[in-house]
Amino acid sequence: MVTASDFRNGITFELDGNVCQVLEFQHVKPGKGAAFVRTKLKNVITGGIIEKTFRPTEKFENAHIDRKNMEYSYKDGDLYYFMDMETYELMPINGDQVGDALKFVKENMEVKILSYKGNVFGIEPPIFVELKVVETEPGVKGDTATNVTKPATLETGAVINVPIFVNEGDTIRVDTRTSEYMERC
Repeated sequence: MVTASDFRNGITFELDGNVCQVLEFQHVKPGKGAAFVRTKLKNVITGGIIEKTFRPTEKFENAHIDRKNMEYSYKDGDLYYFMDMETYELMPINGDQVGDALKFVKENMEVKILSYKGNVFGIEPPIFVELKVVETEPGVKGDTATNVTKPATLETGAVINVPIFVNEGDTIRVDTRTSEYMERC
């Protein structure tokens, strides 16, 4: 059990049948009236964000999120197949549960499968991935203004903005959390 006064960033708990993660919290003690805890919560199943206040003495059941390393094998129709690294069994996951998580993941890359009480609800790709640029316009010679970018299509099909000096065939590092170019490899 966790009380609202114990809230910290990243704690997961059950709230009205949903699993929520604390994104932000603030303990407020007004001059008049009782203290309360103001929070910003993320529903880890649906991804929705809500703001809610609690009395510091309210208690909630801890929610343990399982994260298991698996290797992305292949896609067949609307199913994505992941291989368990310990048992070598393939696990199919519906495309609805995958969402946008695999736009920077290519076959044979390791990802984390997120589940709660045995039900898979999401996939966490690696934070940084190295991918090849398969299509982009050539940079304009003499265009040296800072922060000039152009769209580039990566080998997974994702399109991101890259600096003008990046060419087709270059391998770049991408931050999967923000979909931003990091560096050329």
